[in-house]
Amino acid sequence: MATQPTESEARQPDLHVVTGAFGFSGKYIAQRLLGMGQRVRTLTNSPNRANSLEGKVEAHALDFGHPEKLAESLRGAAVFYNTYWVRFTTDECSQAAAVENTLKLFEGCKTAGVRRVVHISITNPSEDSPLEYFRGKARLERALKESGLSYAILRPAVLFGQEDILVNNIAWCLRHFPVFGVFGDGQYQLQPIFVDDLAKLAVEQGRAQANTTIDAVGPETFTYRDLVCEIGRIIGKPRPIVSISPAVGVSIASIIGKLTGDVFLTREEIDGLMQNLLRTHSPPAGETRLTQWATEHAATLGLHYASEMARRRNRLESYEKL
Repeated sequence: MATQPTESEARQPDLHVVTGAFGFSGKYIAQRLLGMGQRVRTLTNSPNRANSLEGKVEAHALDFGHPEKLAESLRGAAVFYNTYWVRFTTDECSQAAAVENTLKLFEGCKTAGVRRVVHISITNPSEDSPLEYFRGKARLERALKESGLSYAILRPAVLFGQEDILVNNIAWCLRHFPVFGVFGDGQYQLQPIFVDDLAKLAVEQGRAQANTTIDAVGPETFTYRDLVCEIGRIIGKPRPIVSISPAVGVSIASIIGKLTGDVFLTREEIDGLMQNLLRTHSPPAGETRLTQWATEHAATLGLHYASEMARRRNRLESYEKL
């Protein structure tokens, strides 16, 4: 005869599992869940990273080499929020490996009986894309849809917020260089969304039941040229904008990368921008305007370079310090 749960067990809040709660987007999802009184566990490659959630979130390793342990770390979860991905391929981790690792996470959710998956993808993914980033994201969307799991797929274009890289480093360049180069005419568009608006949407979709795919874009649409001009104006560093070829852009990005010890920008990222893959025709899913947020943070935006590689190498410092 099955044992009935005690009153205290019945009142136990749901467990929510979030990847990367000590990083960027995962942190904001975790904060919103904690604010709702939920239990939060994170799966992370950086369990010892300094963070503002210490003592509030249970940390488990992203153990892709042991699928049974991965499934066990997901057991008991009502919702799994997947932000795991790699921005570009390095010797340590490729985008192809990130696809295979994410498939293991989905399989772990099935084994563990997770009720729902909220998965962060990208705008305009396609399995026919010549760009590995967009191709890999499309493969994962199809796998999730075919998994039998209840799902919500969220497709952000560009995230902005205190720990972001793209917007911060545009501002950093404007502070440090007398001119700013845009690839081609700079008229391709993007729709940035505030990271906490994405987190709000993710949590809302975690509570929903219907399978859905949502373009998670913000309320402002910019050409790349106009975005750079707006950031320059806001931080008080307007610069002449010059058009450069993608090949020249890659060369300049390589020089900046050597100076900073980072991968500043990749050719695939330039191609994704120029192909208008960060633009949709969907209504905005977020409310916060980048121009409003940047104005509120104008004094500090771009003061320090934000390094993707430093975050990968240093697993102890908080994102805010890297």
